[in-house]
Amino acid sequence: MKKAIMTLACVAALALPACNRPLTDQEKTIVGGVAGIGAGLITANAIGANKNWTVLTTLAGAAAGIMVARNYHTNQCAYSNGDGTYRTRPCPV
Repeated sequence: MKKAIMTLACVAALALPACNRPLTDQEKTIVGGVAGIGAGLITANAIGANKNWTVLTTLAGAAAGIMVARNYHTNQCAYSNGDGTYRTRPCPV
């Protein structure tokens, strides 16, 4: 199972540069989610997490990857107000 996941991640990483056109916003979101899933799996395997934590890190990684992709598109970052609410501002360069 571990080898299959790592092989799939490597193939996906090698296939991305083959694209000759710029990615659409939807494709960027998908790539962000897939990259987040990969990061979550790698992190879970690196710390020797059990299956439940592996699922959680994978889902958290996917969510983070999607948010990064969306923020990259809009150039808006969310900042905490400290009281549970957020404000958005342009991301720093």
